[in-house]
Order: sequence, then C-alpha cells, then structure tokens
Amino acid sequence: MESLVCVAAVWVVTLAMVMASILWAYRWSHPKVNGQLPPGSLGFPLLGETLQFFAPNPTCDVSPFVKKRLERYGNIFKTSIVGRPVVVSADPDLNYMVFQQEGKLFQSWYPDTFTEIFGRDNVGSLHGFIYKYLKTLVLRLYGQENLRAVLLAETDRACRASLHSWAARPSVELKDGLSTMIFDLTAKKLISYEPSESSESLRKNFVAFIRGLISFPVDIPGTAYHECMQGRKNAMKVLKKMMRERMADPGRQSEDFFDILLEELRREKPVMTEAVALDLMFVLLFASFETTALALTLGVKLLAENPRALQALTEEHEAIVSNRKDRDAGLTWAEYKSMTFTSQAILEIVRLANIVPGIFRKALQDIEFKGYTIPAGWGVMVCPPAVHLNPEIYEDPLAFNPWRWQDKAEITGGTKHFMAFGGGLRFCVGTDFSKILMATFIHCLVTKYSWRTIKGGNIVRTPGLSFPDGFHVQLLPKN
Repeated sequence: MESLVCVAAVWVVTLAMVMASILWAYRWSHPKVNGQLPPGSLGFPLLGETLQFFAPNPTCDVSPFVKKRLERYGNIFKTSIVGRPVVVSADPDLNYMVFQQEGKLFQSWYPDTFTEIFGRDNVGSLHGFIYKYLKTLVLRLYGQENLRAVLLAETDRACRASLHSWAARPSVELKDGLSTMIFDLTAKKLISYEPSESSESLRKNFVAFIRGLISFPVDIPGTAYHECMQGRKNAMKVLKKMMRERMADPGRQSEDFFDILLEELRREKPVMTEAVALDLMFVLLFASFETTALALTLGVKLLAENPRALQALTEEHEAIVSNRKDRDAGLTWAEYKSMTFTSQAILEIVRLANIVPGIFRKALQDIEFKGYTIPAGWGVMVCPPAVHLNPEIYEDPLAFNPWRWQDKAEITGGTKHFMAFGGGLRFCVGTDFSKILMATFIHCLVTKYSWRTIKGGNIVRTPGLSFPDGFHVQLLPKN
C-alpha cells in the first residue's frame, strides 16, 4: 500500500512539474501585452532564437536570420536573443523614431552578455548628463579642431610608414596590418602607447577580445566567448595598473587622453567614477581601430574587384599630388576636403560593410507604431544591413557603386536610409576620424602602390564582419 502511495505521489509531482513547464513555456511564447505584438517567434524559453541569430553568413547580404523573417513577417518582427525579447526593425520610420526619441521613449540598451563584454559602466549603458559629459571629453580628441591641427598629419605619416614597410614583404595580411597600424596610432593618443613587448601584449588582448565579441555567449574554456572575456580581463588589468601608477604621481604632466580623464577624477566632486573612466578607455581603444580596419580591408577588396572605381579614385588622388609643389609633401586639410569621389567611395564601403549588425535600444514605455505595440522594457534592435541593402532604397544594393552618392547632400548624422555610424544623440563621435583614416590610407595607397591579391578575402558574418582566412595582398611600388 505504501509503495502505491509513493508511486502515486511521484506521478502527481511529475505531472505538476510537466504542467508547470508547459504553462511557463506558453507564457514565454505568449507574453501579456496591452495591444498587438509584432509578428514573429520568441523561440524556445530562455534560449529564444539565439542560435539562429549567431549562425554564420558567408555573404555581404542581409543575414538569413533577418532576411527570412522579413520575408515572412515584414519590416518589424519580434524575436528573443540571449534570453531577452526584442523587436527587430528594418522599418526606416521606426528606426528614425528610435534614434530621435533617445531619452524620451527609448534609451540605449544592450543584452546582458554584451554589457558583460564591454563593462557595466561602458558609455553605451550611460544616459543623460554623464553620457553628454563623456561625449564632450571625447570630442576634445576626435573633434574637428584636433583632427585638422594634429590627427590628419599623424595619420598621413602612419599610413606612409606602414605601406612602405608592407611593400618590403612578399605579402601582408591586410586586416591584421591595418589593425596594428591604427591601434599604434590611436593608442598613442589615448594612453601614450609605444610599441614594446608589454604594449604588444595589450594589443593581443584586444585581438582575443574581438575574436569572440559577437559570438554565442557560452563562457567555457575553448569557446570564442571565453577567449573574448579573458582578453577583456587582461586588457583591464593593464589599464588599472596604468591608472594606479598615474594617480600616484600627482605632478605628472598631461600627455594623452587618459591623463585628461584622470584630471577629472582628481576633482573635488568628480562627475565620473574610476570604473566609468576605465570602461571608457577600454571601449575607445577597441572602437578606434577594429571597426575602421574591417571597413578598410573590405574597401581594398571591393576596389580590387571594381577597376572602374579604382581608376576614378586614382585619378582624383593623382590630381591632388600633381598640384603640389612638393609631390612628397604631407596631406593637407584642404586636399582632404577636396576628395569628392573618395567621400562617395567611403560611404559606399561602410554601407556594404555594415560593421554594426544591430543597434540596440530599450522601450521606456508601451509604444504604439503602425498598429503594433512595443511593450515597456522590451529591447529594440535597429537593423542597419536590412536598410542599407534594401533594393527599394538602393538600386542593385549588393553592387559597389560609389556614383550612387553623387550630388547627394553631405551626411553629417544618421538618416532614415543611412546609419552606418549610428544616429541621434549617439551618432558615433569618431565618425570624422574614421573617414580621415580611410581617406588618408586610400590616398597613400593609390598614389604610391598597386596591389594584387595573394590569398584569402572570403568574408563571414556571425553576425559581425570577419575575414576568417585573412586577406593577403602584395604591394607593388609604382615607378
């Protein structure tokens, strides 16, 4: 009798657990909302559609994850990524609204795994006064005045030296070479970086960080995500040690951007904390070199595949050189501002590169849009590739065609149809520096060298852009 009672009890408990699991799964897939949710699926509980989101895509086109759902549901759909419900938008009007209503209807937000990667006090997670305050500080480095007075000349020298060095080799892996060049240049301004064994170790930590930056978030040894977190941990150790040493030396003269932040921390009532300063330095070191290196690598590949565009670029830059009294003189601000076709080529490169596959925000209240409700607390992912590669917006969108930008107004912020550098209050403060880097490198490359592809060049998006087998080229000096 007792055994029958025990069996019955086990069955009751098991049945209760099954029913509870079914109810939980149902509530997961059918959340309560005051209105109609966008169409789509939230996938399995907790896991959502994370695996599909991170699936590799070996093309420049919109990822299969997004493309299939756009075809099935339209320009606005719901999903779940790394445990959070998200509304994905390829709708230009909603995207523009998200950017323009920053701090009112939406605020900057990233999934918890992204926050762990960049730090809980990273600039993307800050709002209001503190964000604007940090943005003003960063513009002291990347604003127009410093670009014109200092960074243009330093960028020109860095590009010339790197290309000269690479030309002496049988070949160079372009993405790695560009990353090293830009890291050396920007880290010098940020932390007085000098190439050495210790600083090279710092760069390697960032490389490890980047490999797993947009990967499936499983922190187990051997995974890309674990390598990413270890890279961040080691890089932060270096920055914390540097901070301690500098804070212990109050008589130190200001030499770089890190010193500017430490001056702020020494104030009687500092606006930022040490954690905010460290996370800001980490993000700046990463963002300054990786995104531009990827875009430039893709740009060189696209130019090699499009001789007409390369010829037009070469003619523009050779005309600049021929108008100089000294053909070997450094690039001037007036010359940079005269690069009309180059500016068009850069816009086209970043449109196709889609370095940032998604820009995240969070709804601060229930939001009604085109008959759908975005619930308060839900994430919103603006999807730049779905806009940049939309054939209704860009004719033959996968074609590299700089002429499509001819006679268009200069883009100084994000628009409904172009958001390669973000939009709204969080339009990338390093945009002008990135454009100068790209234009200067192109100038030095096409006026001094031709090149041929040795191997590699295949791209994979997971969903971020990468070159898994590199892009190896041989530089051939022009006579």
